[in-house]
Amino acid sequence: MDSVTLGILFVISLVANIFSAFAGGGAGLIQFPVLIFLGLPFGIALATHKIATVALGIGATVRNLREDNLEWRLVLVMLACGVPGVVTGASIILTVPDRYAQIALGILTLGLGLYSILSPGLGQKTEVRHRDNRGYVIGGCVLFLLGALNGSLTSGTGLFVTLWLVRWFGLDYKKAVANTLILVGLFWNGSGAITLGLLGNIAWSWLPPLILGSLLGGYIGAHLAIVKGNRWIKRAFEIITVVIGIKLIMP
Repeated sequence: MDSVTLGILFVISLVANIFSAFAGGGAGLIQFPVLIFLGLPFGIALATHKIATVALGIGATVRNLREDNLEWRLVLVMLACGVPGVVTGASIILTVPDRYAQIALGILTLGLGLYSILSPGLGQKTEVRHRDNRGYVIGGCVLFLLGALNGSLTSGTGLFVTLWLVRWFGLDYKKAVANTLILVGLFWNGSGAITLGLLGNIAWSWLPPLILGSLLGGYIGAHLAIVKGNRWIKRAFEIITVVIGIKLIMP
């Protein structure tokens, strides 16, 4: 690859992952289509994108471990329920046409943004909810389904997890984003990358600029989320979900 293409990949990855780490998801909105535009087939672009987004989780983890934002019981639930869902979704996506799924995901993602916009107090402070056995079982089942979406589709699934943590478990946006970035970015995307890598192919030569951009973008975005607080994160979440939803619906 020439230096211009490498530079484009780095800049795209950096910008996409700053927004993703700040809003709690959505890196695939920018990064994944660019990989296809530059010539990668869908399956290879998906596997390559998944590996690069693991670096987003690493960058965000480095920054968030200095804060007290992780909910450790939820961490265990997200790992136990989400990772099997990711493997399931990644195992079937390479054999399934994705257009109808993308339209459905776009409608749901747009709905997330509109729901947050119409709920001014949503996620502005922590309100512990559904932390009994029944709540964890229901929450875990939904996280399994979100994990399957994460393994099979490319854009917006981290945003679903962020809003689910806010709406069902009562986290504020700052804590929800921190948990999403670490668990989804590092473990869910890592599981999806391994599964897709075993079943398909990876563009290894494209990874260095993507990984560097993801690492720096994850750290910078996580820092901005910590510094700016819930109100700014909520606004960023709403903008990203609306934009992603419209983009996924449009041909």
